[in-house]
Amino acid sequence: MAYTLTHISDVHLGPLPDVRTVDLLSKRITGYVNWKRNRAAHMESGTLKRLLTSMKGLAPDHVAVTGDLTNLALDAEIVNAAVWLRELGSPENVSVVPGNHDAYVPGALSKAVTAWKTYMTTEAPNAPTTRNGFPFLRERGPLGVIGVNSAVATAPFMASGIFTRTQAEGLASVLDTAREEGLFRVVLIHHPPVRRAASPQKRLYGIRLFQSVIRRHGAELVLHGHTHVPQRHWIDAPDGKQVPVIGVPAGGQAPGGRKPAAAFNHFEIDGEPGDWRCTLKEYSVAGKVGAITVTERRVLHGPETDSGSSSGPAGSGRREAARLRQ
Repeated sequence: MAYTLTHISDVHLGPLPDVRTVDLLSKRITGYVNWKRNRAAHMESGTLKRLLTSMKGLAPDHVAVTGDLTNLALDAEIVNAAVWLRELGSPENVSVVPGNHDAYVPGALSKAVTAWKTYMTTEAPNAPTTRNGFPFLRERGPLGVIGVNSAVATAPFMASGIFTRTQAEGLASVLDTAREEGLFRVVLIHHPPVRRAASPQKRLYGIRLFQSVIRRHGAELVLHGHTHVPQRHWIDAPDGKQVPVIGVPAGGQAPGGRKPAAAFNHFEIDGEPGDWRCTLKEYSVAGKVGAITVTERRVLHGPETDSGSSSGPAGSGRREAARLRQ
């Protein structure tokens, strides 16, 4: 039986809790205005609930969440996100990395990591890590789930991320450990580690460093969020292979907005080192009522592998007409 992994990101849990005036004496004022003018109308809790109902119907073996659980990283939001994670699944079955909104102001990242720590535990305690414990390695079935943090507090109107040299050393270490144990290595990061995948004010600093680690040590899959669009890229890896880099739309995005409607990606993984097979299915919200639609099917590893650099909603993968009723 194939092992299944579901990826969701950028859920931006709402509505916002009560916001005190003192909370807005920072970058949060711009985020608060943005929420009132834009996000509140398009990031619907009903959309997220529909998406999660469909996702849970597939009974995935593991769930990956790549950040932006909150909007302004308020203390109450961080606590609410911890409750949401418990509802999503146990720490054994869910892995999380933070996003830029979870590190919105100085000090917020440490609070988020503390509150969500059980979803970020590591089984490679001797690998180099940052003060907040990244990267982590979690062995789940045939998977080595590796979490990297790109989230940092930034100036107003900026949403950039950083991949540091310390994390590069740690990532190299855990990738080698997971390879030696014969695991299918899945790297989780919030910002896309690919050039021109995000606008300059939202880009990742350290893309070259991240990609150099992948080129030397290899991986089987990289998952990210941040851009709210379904991106498909590839990074060269050892032995002439390529590593798929897969982004997913925001988990709470209602249909009809500027960005694609909410989606999650579902991966079926089987095989063994040197002969991995991995298939991606993207499940998207089709409308305000009715079904969740399979909008893409793509083989990432194995027969019919279709590698390339397309970043459109379906890339060049095959589409399915199948529909899942809630």
